[in-house]
Amino acid sequence: MGEASPAKGVRRELLGLVTWIALYIVVSALILTALPSYFPQLEEPIKDYSSYIAIGLSLFFGYMIVSSVAGILYWSLRLRYPHSTAAAVRSMVKILGIGALAAAIAGGAAGGAAGVALGGFIGMVVGFASQQVLGQAIAGLFVLIARPIRIGDKVTVAGETGTVQDISTLFTTIEKEDGTIALIPNNMLVGSKIYIIRRA
Repeated sequence: MGEASPAKGVRRELLGLVTWIALYIVVSALILTALPSYFPQLEEPIKDYSSYIAIGLSLFFGYMIVSSVAGILYWSLRLRYPHSTAAAVRSMVKILGIGALAAAIAGGAAGGAAGVALGGFIGMVVGFASQQVLGQAIAGLFVLIARPIRIGDKVTVAGETGTVQDISTLFTTIEKEDGTIALIPNNMLVGSKIYIIRRA
């Protein structure tokens, strides 16, 4: 079965986004409001654990919503760019979305000024923890869009000479003449001179 067209992909992801938002509203209302009304014996346990239930629902449905938004961007970009470029953007949106989601949930759970401080702190922790990965992902996105090198080019970059086999979000794969595979982080590739020996 062939790959879906970008237009169909966008429609499918939009439908998924609307569905996940609707499900989040319905499931939250059922668990936190309807169940205690119809089953009074559940009112006390649900009340005691309501914050944990809300966090769990927010994490699950938030992840699905972020994935749908990333999917919409992916298929929108596929109208103009190849899969590798669109997939790099999708990965970055997911990483940033999940980080923002975690910070927002932590801040909301703490509440008030403490919530703002906690949310900001978790945001900083996520930012520092993913700094190198995000730097490589952004560099990879630049390489995929600007295309200073292409798959099949024979190049010398970051001290390695060989044929470009793949350009992904984080690494550029080069096969050297002796058959050795070199994985070059994209931030090194962007920050160094590139010698194109033979264009594919």
